[in-house]
Amino acid sequence: MPATAPAPLPGPCCDDASPKRRAVLDSAARLFMAEGYAAVSMDAVARAAQVSKATLYAHFPGKDALFAEIVGNNCRRMRDEMASAAQAGTGHALAPALAALGARWLRFLLEPRVRALHRVVVAECIRAPELARAFYTAGPQALRHWLAGWLEEQAARGQLRPGTDTALVADQFLALLRGDLFLRATLGLADSPSEAEILALAREAARAVVRLHGSPAALAAAETEGFA
Repeated sequence: MPATAPAPLPGPCCDDASPKRRAVLDSAARLFMAEGYAAVSMDAVARAAQVSKATLYAHFPGKDALFAEIVGNNCRRMRDEMASAAQAGTGHALAPALAALGARWLRFLLEPRVRALHRVVVAECIRAPELARAFYTAGPQALRHWLAGWLEEQAARGQLRPGTDTALVADQFLALLRGDLFLRATLGLADSPSEAEILALAREAARAVVRLHGSPAALAAAETEGFA
């Protein structure tokens, strides 16, 4: 029985076609990632985007709304990436489908822009917990819920052991993917990993999950696919 496409990831997104709005978002993102949230003023964003303050405030009532939309747009890209990977994995066994999802997420997570956004949120989380909350809700939490739902579908297909806690499996899989690689890259202690490294890590994470939680059918398919 083929895998079905999972439900969309929830979260805010914006695809406004206004050139001025796009200019504001792009300029603000560059400033936030270069200088940090606290150091950037709305005046600086207006100057960088070459728009008037009236135009800026017509689109965004304040800096928090501007940052929230930048986060939302990145979450939309993540949603699209994961949905595309899930669709491409339709009909595949659990191990290769998980590996494809993992590789797609790692590529997104390790983008310089995404890592920079993560640094901004971490730097501001004590001073502005609402920013951290918005980031977590629209990004990591939404992804965790989406992945747990996808795993529920795999359980319904007989790919997981009966009674498996899919939320726990989602946590374990994402933790295996992030690992030391993401931390070193975010801290600037390592170069961006190669595609071969990303694929290898995604395969290892998928293999571990299937070994721990896969049904006999999933384990047999994993062996056939070279994941044993």
